[in-house]
Amino acid sequence: MSTDELPDEQGRVQAERVRERAEHGRQDAEQSREVTEEHRDLAESSRKVAEQFRLLAEEAREIRDRYREELEKTRQDQERFRRTAEDARTTAEQARHATEAARQAAEDARHATIESVAATADSLHSTLEQMKFLEEARRTMRDLKDMKPPEGTH
Repeated sequence: MSTDELPDEQGRVQAERVRERAEHGRQDAEQSREVTEEHRDLAESSRKVAEQFRLLAEEAREIRDRYREELEKTRQDQERFRRTAEDARTTAEQARHATEAARQAAEDARHATIESVAATADSLHSTLEQMKFLEEARRTMRDLKDMKPPEGTH
């Protein structure tokens, strides 16, 4: 090898080393680009999953709000039913009192009727006695008329 060829050979070797380093750097950059692309794909996938979770969370909030509204309506219905039942109990109690008062009034009327019948019976008995007395007096008067007066009295 000549001296002229030695620097050319060194330059070629050095150029080959630089080319190999450059190729190695290009491969590293390609790998880094692939890793970055994978990370970007993962980030995009994570963003889509996060968006799905956000939508699910929003839907869950809407469902929760609807359930709250339904629960409140149910609570109001129960309160209205409780008041209605309480009103029905009060009405039943009033009806019971009215029935008791009507029963007492019917009992009083029955007693009044019995007393009225007894008074009527007493009145009829008294009238009958008076009629007997009058009939007896009539008979006596007839008998007295039929009697002949004693002979020297008139």
